[in-house]
Amino acid sequence: MTIENIQQYLPKNAKVEICDNIAFFEVSAFEIKEIAVDLQAKGAIMNLISATDEGGGQGGFNIWYVFGLPKKNIFIIPFIRLQHTTEFPSLTPAIHSACNFEKKIHTFFGLTPVGHPDLRPILLHENWPVDVFPLRKDFDWQTKTKDVQRPYLFQKVEGEGVYEIPVGPIHAGIIEPGHFRFSVAGEEILLLEAKLGFVHKGSEKLFEVLGLGDKVRLSEKISGDSSFSHSLAFCQAVEQLSGVTVPERALYLRVIYAELERLANHFGDIGAIMIDTGFNFGGANGARLREIIMQINERLTGSRFLRGAGAIGGVLKDINAKEAVALGRHLEKIRKDFLEVIAIAENSTSLLNRLTDTGVLLAKTAQDYGALGVAARAVGIIFDARVDFPYAAYAKLDFNTVETESDGDVYGRFKVRIKESFASINLIKNALTKLPKGPVHVNIENVVFKKNALALGVVEGWRGQIIYFITTDASGNINKVTPCDPSFLNWPLVSEVGAGNVVPDFPLINKSFNLSYSGNDV
Repeated sequence: MTIENIQQYLPKNAKVEICDNIAFFEVSAFEIKEIAVDLQAKGAIMNLISATDEGGGQGGFNIWYVFGLPKKNIFIIPFIRLQHTTEFPSLTPAIHSACNFEKKIHTFFGLTPVGHPDLRPILLHENWPVDVFPLRKDFDWQTKTKDVQRPYLFQKVEGEGVYEIPVGPIHAGIIEPGHFRFSVAGEEILLLEAKLGFVHKGSEKLFEVLGLGDKVRLSEKISGDSSFSHSLAFCQAVEQLSGVTVPERALYLRVIYAELERLANHFGDIGAIMIDTGFNFGGANGARLREIIMQINERLTGSRFLRGAGAIGGVLKDINAKEAVALGRHLEKIRKDFLEVIAIAENSTSLLNRLTDTGVLLAKTAQDYGALGVAARAVGIIFDARVDFPYAAYAKLDFNTVETESDGDVYGRFKVRIKESFASINLIKNALTKLPKGPVHVNIENVVFKKNALALGVVEGWRGQIIYFITTDASGNINKVTPCDPSFLNWPLVSEVGAGNVVPDFPLINKSFNLSYSGNDV
């Protein structure tokens, strides 16, 4: 990448530094809103906003605005430096998808986005002291803070016959905790507000103190059902920082493992959506098909969730020729099996009646919130990191079709998952056919990172785009790791689509998104 390639995206007189496919440059706080809006108008996608504590010689804080250029596989990152101030201008009034990123920076760094419409705490709850900011460098990760009690003010809907239904954070099922507050008239939902953060793990702080190998293992635990995709995103960012070249065979194996992870979870979700309508045949078969893939995962890697398969420099689990042939045959049987299940499901009028026109997400809302993955593609947004920011061996497998629907309801999200499941089977079989010979991992014992550098690892997980933003300091040490699961951007959509539906449809709507509490509560 050269400056000439991206000149149209850069402000005049910007002092641009380039790290691989990243161009970053400092701008003033007064300029950032105009620059961000201009980048978005030119087709760039805002992927992330992160902050770093730049203590020591320079002092202050940096706030990084990560914009990606789809199909170009280039990232433009303007940043502002805060010195002698803890305030910066909020982008939220102009770019709504900035909202939760800025709230998170406010909560964890104590920096205030001036002009933000809602600065209630995110992830850290009201028992956390207001003047303690855990992502500042002077906060010791082992610190135990004092409990405080502050009220959390939910939004209120008033009027005759309006009442509230609190649900969670402890649920009847074996799921992670989240609190949902319904404002209801009769059975119709007028307002739905989610409060999350109950499984906040302090992961970003742990990334500061763990060794490199433990960082990989930590990335696998950000969202357990996306273990391989999260570790792959982290490893790709580290490989970019270190200049490590991954063996060709490993690139294909990364595709195979990532698509097996997608397949298992899509099968599970397709079944879970059906069972939430009372269609037990579909629910049972979705769970059965998911279990088949999980057993394949365990046979290939020793882990049902593919943990320990990924590594910096490649993969740690190879697939021998006999297993490759067996996997291809097994997948063809699974395809036939899945076709039969879906044919029966599509013939059920009662099932389709429950799915159609339920939990409708408008395309404009999805765009404003920066929706990702299945939720975005179900309203016709054509974005998939495997195509727009290709990695591993996806480009070499001629993968260029993004599966979409247009109605944005539960049925639309259901159908996108079905299409993507068939696409995953085709991808895995194609990768097995073209799997090159050679090593699957390179030695990284003496790896050296670039100094004062940035790196991004981008992966299309089964929920949507996973991104890892990493910075290094003047000594080449990893300074900050910011992971972002698609759930972080998609959770607000669940609240948006809840209004206008009836309370009994909420479990079905929620399941059609199936977002990660853990991935949100990093």
